[in-house]
Amino acid sequence: MERFTGCGTALVTPFRRDGSLEEATLRKLVRRQIEAGVDFLVPCGTTGESPTLTREEHLRVAEIAVEVANGKVPVLAGAGGYNTAEVIATARELAAIGVDGILSVTPYYNKPTQEGLYQHYKAIAAAVSLPIILYSVQGRTGVNIEPATVKRLAEIENIAGITEASGNIAQMSAILNAVPNDFLVLSGDDSITLPLIALGGRGIISVVSNEIPAEMTRLTKLCLEGDFSAARAVHRRYAPLMEVNFVESNPIPVKAAMAEMGLLEPVWRLPLVPPKAENRARIRGVLESLGLAERSHVAVAN
Repeated sequence: MERFTGCGTALVTPFRRDGSLEEATLRKLVRRQIEAGVDFLVPCGTTGESPTLTREEHLRVAEIAVEVANGKVPVLAGAGGYNTAEVIATARELAAIGVDGILSVTPYYNKPTQEGLYQHYKAIAAAVSLPIILYSVQGRTGVNIEPATVKRLAEIENIAGITEASGNIAQMSAILNAVPNDFLVLSGDDSITLPLIALGGRGIISVVSNEIPAEMTRLTKLCLEGDFSAARAVHRRYAPLMEVNFVESNPIPVKAAMAEMGLLEPVWRLPLVPPKAENRARIRGVLESLGLAERSHVAVAN
């Protein structure tokens, strides 16, 4: 399961002005990630606007990531939702494409019990042989995977880890204390990468690495090597960018930032809309303070 240790980028999905999938830009973004040294790729998650992708688009995004990665880095593709049978069908199709693992967000809206969560993930694990990373993000789904449930799920052979985005450090610590050493606990929040790894976590599924893949990968590596002094310096420098990425709902700010950097067209699918003018100015200000806007425009020009 070392394949999903380190910094994995929760890839944005680029769209054309007419709202259609922009495959050429997606390929460029994936290559940029690989060249920057990111440890693994995570297409078709929340940051990739997965709720608005058609089934065909979902599979195509994953397929492009696999094609461009070409074995250089693993691909952990999103397949989650509130209909277990549909999640299984999507996971099987992703497996056929050649992804290396499945990231599966908790069922939302129908709010299953802890036993329901256990049976949901057990059924997915039985249906596909790929490693499965649970994704717990209560702020979005209204459902929390409690430490006792994570412990039960960790006993299933191909459930390899959890991306913890509860924001609750005490819960993360309890999970780490409950699961075997080879069970991956990854941060789902960029700003919590350092403390989670200090507690025994193994990495991050990152939003900010869409903008700064090399820097976020370095931060994660320093943490894993135990060089927390150097890691803190990197964290402090880029903390304003991590913060501004959530000034509105993700992925609104990160895509706005990437547009300012010349990396994609500023297009979101409804119900997401562009950021408010004051937030767009704030995003631009953070990028300029870090020298990112200027650097990126030069890179695109070349």
